[in-house]
Amino acid sequence: MTKHINWMLSVSLILIIASALTYTIHYFIFRDLHHIFIYMIGDFGFLFLDVLLVILLIERLLSRREKRSIMNKLNMVIGTFLSEVGLELLRKFSNFVMNSQNLERQLELSPDWEKRDFKKAMAAVQKFPYEIKIDKTSLSEIRQFLISKRSFLMRLLENPNLLEHERFTDLLWAVFHLTEELVFRGDLLEDLPDTDYEHLNIDLQRAYSQLTIEWLSYTAHLKENYPFLYSLAARVNPMNPQASPVVS
Repeated sequence: MTKHINWMLSVSLILIIASALTYTIHYFIFRDLHHIFIYMIGDFGFLFLDVLLVILLIERLLSRREKRSIMNKLNMVIGTFLSEVGLELLRKFSNFVMNSQNLERQLELSPDWEKRDFKKAMAAVQKFPYEIKIDKTSLSEIRQFLISKRSFLMRLLENPNLLEHERFTDLLWAVFHLTEELVFRGDLLEDLPDTDYEHLNIDLQRAYSQLTIEWLSYTAHLKENYPFLYSLAARVNPMNPQASPVVS
């Protein structure tokens, strides 16, 4: 840090000396202080417009570029999360959604999908009336699955760039909360009062809906930027029970 400051001071001093030397040479050649000060004041006046231009335009462009770079890196993290946890979790969640077939029909990805198709599907997911019904056996399976992935999920939270992606952060918190709800109940999952199952219904719906939205958003990103990755994503579509990675 000290070296960086010293370097900045050295460069600043050199530029000031160079400027003074230039004006001195100008004076000795033309002997016209009036001309020098006219242009010097004019340059100082335009300096404020330069600063304004840099702050409002260039800085904003650089900030947008940096944010885009961060989001690209985050999409890699989201892709890893989906491969490691998300896709399997979506398949397991479908056991609890009584009307899941209605949603699956609207999420049958195909190679010819365009932006308008993804927007239509996203709107359908956000408005979908989830009908959750507890399957006690599947509930235990989800608990074991989430416990096995807990260390992986914890490592994701160590990524400081997650703060830039509020939706994905909310998804992780929803999954963590569901994990804790299931873990703390232990072996009581198959013998809970109806009120408790109703509470778990809400947690399941929250995690399932947010996960579906994030998965759909990620596949739209792949379709636009990485068609070869989208091809695989469409073939292993977790919302399609007949999905297969095999190219047919």
